[in-house]
Amino acid sequence: MTQPSPASVAGWTPIAEEAARATRVKHPDKMFPRPTHRRVITVANQKGGVGKTTSAVNLAAGLALHGLRVLVIDLDPQGNASTALGVEHRSGTPSVYEVLLGEVSLAEAAQMSDQSDRLYCVPATIDLAGAEIELVSMAARESRLKEALSDEALDMLDPDYVFIDCPPSLGLLTVNAMVAAQEVLIPIQCEYYALEGLSQLLRNIELVQAHLNRSLTVSTILLTMYDGRTKLADQVTNEVRHHFGSTVLTTVIPRSVKVSEAPGYGQSVLAYDPGSRGAMSYLDAAREVAERGAEAPR
Repeated sequence: MTQPSPASVAGWTPIAEEAARATRVKHPDKMFPRPTHRRVITVANQKGGVGKTTSAVNLAAGLALHGLRVLVIDLDPQGNASTALGVEHRSGTPSVYEVLLGEVSLAEAAQMSDQSDRLYCVPATIDLAGAEIELVSMAARESRLKEALSDEALDMLDPDYVFIDCPPSLGLLTVNAMVAAQEVLIPIQCEYYALEGLSQLLRNIELVQAHLNRSLTVSTILLTMYDGRTKLADQVTNEVRHHFGSTVLTTVIPRSVKVSEAPGYGQSVLAYDPGSRGAMSYLDAAREVAERGAEAPR
């Protein structure tokens, strides 16, 4: 028996459907599974404008909305993740800069996002812009963040997931993020230059694996800014899936005005417009991340 199309159901309208989706996002009837162990994930790509911060913030929000405790470490001096999560990051605010210098603890710098009581952020202030220069002369300069993210420090906040949002570079801050994490998530835009520079990023990850963090793995690749109207987007998608196989999430994030608008209102897209295509796509991606985490061996 064929199912009736949505338009044939009495009372159905596109606005009603979007409202229903938004309600399901805001009030989920099924929570995501907890991971087998705490996952610390660095979101990295030295290429700017690929949806790195957007992905870190919205995956974190999606997981938090569905019952998991999430901590976002904003390691980008621009502070865009802090803005999108609605946390204070004016100069003088306890931030990741002071955490790296050992002046404040992780728990002292972490702020609860106004979007969920399970979502926390360690903000980045403009002070972080000079941190790479200051770190150069410090002992164990590549491991400052790892020391700050000790099991004892994380236990005080008890997150299931930690996302570290990196600056668009392969400098000392990004190296700190890779040394501190177990996994790397790489957002790749579905555009012509998508794979340009990726080989350099992978070489840097291999160097970190060889010399500083043997347990680091590229666990997840997320395709972003997909435009279904172009053949190029499909070509890039197919090429990435061919090269990286099951590491690539099934969910693809579409190019979306709502996703772009949300940070301007100090929100993730799941808070700004939870019924939009962008929000639903990030929610699906978060579900995949959670399901993989629940299956991952210790």
